[in-house]
Amino acid sequence: MSPATRRPSMADVAGRAGVSYQTVSRVLNQPGIVRPETRERVLAAIAETGYTPNRAARALKTTRSSQIGLLTDGSSLFGPSETVTAIETAAREAGYSVLLTTVRPGDPAGATPGAELIGSGVDGILVVAAHEGMQPVVAAAASTIPVLAVSAQPPATASTQVVGVDQRLGSHAVVEHLARTGVRSVAHLAGPTDWYDARARLDGFHEATAELGLEGTTTAPGDWTPRSGYELTRGLLAGGVPEAIFAANDMMAIGALHALHEHGARVPVDVAVAGFDDTVGAEYLLPSLTTVSQPFAELGRLALHRLLELLEDPEDPGPPPPPLSPRLVVRRSTRPERTH
Repeated sequence: MSPATRRPSMADVAGRAGVSYQTVSRVLNQPGIVRPETRERVLAAIAETGYTPNRAARALKTTRSSQIGLLTDGSSLFGPSETVTAIETAAREAGYSVLLTTVRPGDPAGATPGAELIGSGVDGILVVAAHEGMQPVVAAAASTIPVLAVSAQPPATASTQVVGVDQRLGSHAVVEHLARTGVRSVAHLAGPTDWYDARARLDGFHEATAELGLEGTTTAPGDWTPRSGYELTRGLLAGGVPEAIFAANDMMAIGALHALHEHGARVPVDVAVAGFDDTVGAEYLLPSLTTVSQPFAELGRLALHRLLELLEDPEDPGPPPPPLSPRLVVRRSTRPERTH
């Protein structure tokens, strides 16, 4: 094989990142003991060089498969699907392959959720536990293998750790922004009650309106879809045009915008509208949508690295990482903030 076409090596990665060969090995096998800034530099070098570890050799040396399991409910919703993509990307960058298994709430009675993945020889399992229906999956997996839940709320299984994004903080940021624009009352289009993101966003809404002295009202729960946002907004409009609407996600906000347009209410002149998730295309709506962006790429890396820390030292993996902070993205569907 010529030098031009030879497979990139760990030495190539080390040279690109400006670290030792041993440091690259630690990032791949014991990422928790490497400083975050060094770890990020090595992962960037791995991506740039196209390096992939020899998994067979690593398995013989470490008795590990260099594979992790990923359990999801197969949801195509923006948040869960972005989380799955982020985890797969982070795993690939770190030299791990991912075995993805979809489980459905309501699988045949007596079936063990994700049983085929639990018995596949993976080193550990990440569960995207977005709602209550995934709790049996977390419990079943955690009984036999190291498991980490990616969720807005700790799972019912006390022994299972969780990483996630601070959904309450995102809601708080939206309400604070609306208050700074002069809004004194806000209606929240709530998400489904069995989803942890929806619960946390609702909690953050209640906390923020109480702290800021705003009048906060909440609708019946929607189902994340534009239609539910549309129907809930029509219900609000029956009692008059609200000052501001904060939808539990961008899809419901889209439905709200449609209902307001039909009603002849101008956004944001008559009513401000905000969503959550910064869904692809949110900036191209008319008006462009104020929303909350979640750090999905960082979440994927955090989930993978925390799982590897649990594998390295199950008894004392160190303190769990704090939730990641989302970012408010202000666009034209809300009024400018006041400067005085």
